[in-house]
Amino acid sequence: MANTAAVQKSAISPLAWALLILLGLLWGGSFFFARVAVQHVPPLTLALSRFVIAALALHIYLRGRNGFYATLRNRAGSFLLLGLLNNAIPHSFIFIGQTHIGAGLASILNATTPVWTVLIAHMTTRDEKMTPRKAAGVILGLVGAVLLFSPHLGAGADAPLWALALPLLAAVSYGFAAIFSKRFRGVDPTAIAAGQLTASTLIMAPIALGVDQPWTLPVPPAGALAAMLALALVSTAFAYILFFRIIALAGATNASLVTLLVPPSAILLGMVFLGERLEWVEWAGMAVIALGLVVLDGRLASFVQRRAARATTP
Repeated sequence: MANTAAVQKSAISPLAWALLILLGLLWGGSFFFARVAVQHVPPLTLALSRFVIAALALHIYLRGRNGFYATLRNRAGSFLLLGLLNNAIPHSFIFIGQTHIGAGLASILNATTPVWTVLIAHMTTRDEKMTPRKAAGVILGLVGAVLLFSPHLGAGADAPLWALALPLLAAVSYGFAAIFSKRFRGVDPTAIAAGQLTASTLIMAPIALGVDQPWTLPVPPAGALAAMLALALVSTAFAYILFFRIIALAGATNASLVTLLVPPSAILLGMVFLGERLEWVEWAGMAVIALGLVVLDGRLASFVQRRAARATTP
């Protein structure tokens, strides 16, 4: 996730819609690739490999343009904190959780990020306080999260509660990162992505190397290695570039619609290739969370109000 000062746009062109759907597939694919790789690669090492490969790819893409290296030096501390909140903590938590839960369920839990962002913004900022509409969206999102947890309560649950809690805590970390990233207004968005991934690499390297000692582990099978590369290059480096292209075409608000597209793509990939299935209550939880996100977004309500106003205008 990243922030930008791009001018908001209301219309979405067919090209922007196509890129938005593609981005939903790529970020949904990240949960699928992680689920494949984490069966053979320890979660912390998987997170480190994602950061290292994606950071190198973005460094090559930028090639020092737009004063990237000066920005990296001047904002080193801020990049470290952003890398911690937006990459190191959430990705590690999600990957650890995915050792016990599927791609679809992890992606739905992660989709609560806007709910936590609104709550955190209300508590930590002066200009983004709760409104009745936001409160309704937050309540719906939290109800959806409760529904997701409900099948896993009690004896006989197929996944431990901590495995579900970790992707939810990752979403909270993303919420803090969204608020903190406002400090990067005016910075080239691709440079923000490369900077935070570079910082994440520095944070995760001693942790993953010390805990996992990956040099002592067997070489992962070809499928897991391919999933690791796809996770880093396709669902991270390329996805970031695509995300900022969508912002340029349609604005940051429209780009945020990708939040609604990620879980369906992750669920579909998990069902088709991994044989995953969701219970009806988990489908209900996803629907309630999606409704909460639509309410938080506010555009549907504005559209209905405009149509009602036109209908009553003589």
